[in-house]
Amino acid sequence: MIWQRNELTEMLNIAYPIFQAPMAGGITTPELISETSNCGGLGNLGAGYMNPEEIKEAIKQIRSLTAKPFGVNLFIPNEREVHFDEKELTAMTVLLNQFGKELGIEAPVSNQVKNYRTLYENQIEQVLRERVPVASFTFGIPNKEVVTELRKNRTVIVGTATNVKEAWELEESGVDIIVAQGSEAGGHRGTFHEEDSGLVGSMALIPQVADAVHTPVVAAGGIMDARGFAAAMALGAKGVQLGTAFLTCKESGAAEIYKQTLLNSTEEQTTFTKAFSGKLARGIGNRFIHEMADQMSMPFPLQNDLTASIRKKAAMLKQPEFMSLWAGQGVRMAKETTVKQLMEELLAER
Repeated sequence: MIWQRNELTEMLNIAYPIFQAPMAGGITTPELISETSNCGGLGNLGAGYMNPEEIKEAIKQIRSLTAKPFGVNLFIPNEREVHFDEKELTAMTVLLNQFGKELGIEAPVSNQVKNYRTLYENQIEQVLRERVPVASFTFGIPNKEVVTELRKNRTVIVGTATNVKEAWELEESGVDIIVAQGSEAGGHRGTFHEEDSGLVGSMALIPQVADAVHTPVVAAGGIMDARGFAAAMALGAKGVQLGTAFLTCKESGAAEIYKQTLLNSTEEQTTFTKAFSGKLARGIGNRFIHEMADQMSMPFPLQNDLTASIRKKAAMLKQPEFMSLWAGQGVRMAKETTVKQLMEELLAER
């Protein structure tokens, strides 16, 4: 048996130490989350871009579909992200409008800057009101006040680290679980330090983080099946987190063209880019990424806002060359499946 009940499953009151990654942008539907939890794992809502009302409604739907524990993930804003050059912003909007015109977008790209610090504060208030079982954080460390309030609700707190230094800082802050994200992972790097440095893979990262902290470690990055699950546990993890494997499940909210692209992709097609969001992320290389490779992206999340209309229209037109197709290096192993089937395969003996 590659898994057994341990401090992680006991803490979360789940049957199996398997997390469905909290992928933002509509991927983590209430159906995906609830089915993962109903099958014994931990479903997670990627709420980084959601407003409080959207979070409230999503949680309501999740609770109507499961009585099992689930989590809500938020992006912690970085103060450095609010600084940008107006001339560079103007140049970027002009460039993106060229892509927009090709897709038939008549309205120019908006360069209005949103207040993400206020959004995060409002999101936190909503999460606290909902008294969710698990709250996870990416791109930073929740402050002492947030940790204290979550503790009052008996909410389990999860942080994300991409190296030992970040894991140490998360443990010092008092989080209950640390997700160690290897560079094989799809989507955004969860780092809150230098995102381009290190890029440590899961094989090296997991044992080093597990040795460095007393907090339970959940391995993420490149895990797609029972073999990856077993390997991660052997390296010292107490559980695993999978994103790409869940992306192609029936219950996922990913556009069908997105799913089909992943099902027909191979490991060497993934690449790191800042073109879509301004923050380093791994996805399937396409025309947009390649043509933007030499351009200086605006900081996250401003770049993400600037490209939103392009990504949305591209999905509507089924044009994957202009979509952010986040995927990990294990993408060749992605299958057209259901959550139930995936969970059964993860737990199967080999």
